Amino acid sequence: MNIKRLPVGPLQANCYLLWDKAGGSVAIVDPGGDAEEIIAVIEEEKLRPVALINTHGHIDHIAANRAIKERYNIPLLIHTEDAICLTDPGLNLSAMGFGRLDSPPCDRELQDGDEISVGEITLKVISTPGHSPGGICLLIPRPAQPDIIITGDTLFAGGVGRTDFPGGSWEELMESIRNRLLSFPDETIILPGHGPHSTIGEERSSNPFLET
Repeated sequence: MNIKRLPVGPLQANCYLLWDKAGGSVAIVDPGGDAEEIIAVIEEEKLRPVALINTHGHIDHIAANRAIKERYNIPLLIHTEDAICLTDPGLNLSAMGFGRLDSPPCDRELQDGDEISVGEITLKVISTPGHSPGGICLLIPRPAQPDIIITGDTLFAGGVGRTDFPGGSWEELMESIRNRLLSFPDETIILPGHGPHSTIGEERSSNPFLET
């Protein structure tokens, strides 16, 4: 499996490309802008896009949805609770001075525990509301290696997601992190929606927002 991180858009959200080495099937996670850059990497690596996934419905994670979907005609996936954000500028925050983005509607509404196949890779959906009602993380199990979790804007290296946007809840965010993410082993790698990677153990021991 290969994973490439592309900080995109004015807020430098992390777009992740995940592909299997065997067939080149690739999932595009959180294309928050700079569609041309994302497409250039896909073409350079000769990848075959099979899914477009949003960890939540805010503009800095969905801004390039339309360009990617129109280029490759692949299904767009997002949690049921955030599906409405894609076409509502007030909920996706684009009405806050970003030009009122209108993403295509989703093709598949995700639920906790759903699995997404990307060639030989399986992504498992973890529902983690708090930053937004339908925020999710994506677990990538790896036999004999530490698992990987794409954490969106739920958990960062040294931080956590904001909860002052529509539908946000600090109590739900903390419950999602403590009961869902911190249940994984310390060596589990996290790939956040902004900033560098970390591990569950590092965040458990040093994240100032998780102090008991």
